[in-house]
Amino acid sequence: MLIREIRIDDGENFINLVKEVERKSDFMLMEAGERKTTPEQQQKQLERFEQQNNSTIFVAEEKGKLVGYLIAIGGTVKRTKHCAYLVIGILQEYRGKGIGSKLFDKVIKWAPKHNVSRLELTVVTENKAGLALYKKSGFDIEGTKRNSININGTNFDEYCMSKLL
Repeated sequence: MLIREIRIDDGENFINLVKEVERKSDFMLMEAGERKTTPEQQQKQLERFEQQNNSTIFVAEEKGKLVGYLIAIGGTVKRTKHCAYLVIGILQEYRGKGIGSKLFDKVIKWAPKHNVSRLELTVVTENKAGLALYKKSGFDIEGTKRNSININGTNFDEYCMSKLL
């Protein structure tokens, strides 16, 4: 399993990975088929990310296939440039194999080198596997966003979590 920073030429494979994760996950922000990003749009987004010192994407690659990702979206104004919001996704058949932990290890090592001292994310309170991964990676619950996400007609709470470096 190779964990590496994304390359511009990964654009099409990456957007296909994101859409596949969304198609088979109960807890992603977007539902299956909701994301309309084209490979060309994804390529431009990767080019923008490359220009930002405090943003990156790590991918997990198995035998040439992208199977997971962790996006770090850095703050864009002076007062929040030290923060990065994280989004993680792993193909269903690769979950529970340590890929999430490896992705978090990478971003935790990457962050201080890019002047990022706060990592943050949200997680649906019922996402027990995600919550366990984030706690294992050193994230703490800071608060609860009540009824913040609607999944199949039911409102769910989310935890706001962070890790200070």
